[in-house]
Amino acid sequence: MDVTLNIKVALMDSDIYALHAVNSYLAWDRRTRVVARFVFHENLVAWLAEAQEAELPDVTLYEVDWTPDLDRLHEALRQLGPRAGKVLGLSSRAERERILTASRAGAAGYLVKGDVRIGIAGAVVHATHYEFVISHAVAEALADNPEGAFTHAEVLPGLRRYPGLTDRVEQALRLCVIEGMPADLAADEMGVSPHTIRSYVKEGYRILESHDDTHFPIDLSPQERAFMRFTALREDRDYDF
Repeated sequence: MDVTLNIKVALMDSDIYALHAVNSYLAWDRRTRVVARFVFHENLVAWLAEAQEAELPDVTLYEVDWTPDLDRLHEALRQLGPRAGKVLGLSSRAERERILTASRAGAAGYLVKGDVRIGIAGAVVHATHYEFVISHAVAEALADNPEGAFTHAEVLPGLRRYPGLTDRVEQALRLCVIEGMPADLAADEMGVSPHTIRSYVKEGYRILESHDDTHFPIDLSPQERAFMRFTALREDRDYDF
């Protein structure tokens, strides 16, 4: 895991809750930095057209599901060319026609939100190394593609798994590390004491660290290191069960 990356991301999602969630996951990960976020695609396109060179994104993430006139958005992004960086579509479902349309429009990937979830930063990093990236649900939707247009596509790895991480410890990590919930509130959520929550989180930190020898910058907090480990994608060398 190269934690020295600084990938600039422009983000557009008409679902304000999804927008905030994806923004927070990208912001927590040191490798990615959100430089602009939008609810409407018209605002995204206008910003890309006018932004200073230093502000332009390396990757543009745009939501597909509720975007009106998707063809117009694709054409606008295509005309912007390098100013939009690598363009990745985000969707709640793998619809074959929309996937093909995005590919023909020059997108660099198509990801189903349920596949990437908290690993969105890893997905963005992964996409910068390949011509076209798809998530598992997309790969399944295109398995019988007669056009053979996706033989070059790279299927995104799933989230890394850690041996010994019990359901309760994982839940505590999700609440306290991923969602940033205080121990008292996490204790109410899980029906245990704050002391038990802290014990779960401490044990989670130990398990994550014991299975990942990544050298992080010294200024990263234990919570940041745990976040990056917990949301990391599974590579070929990792735990292939």
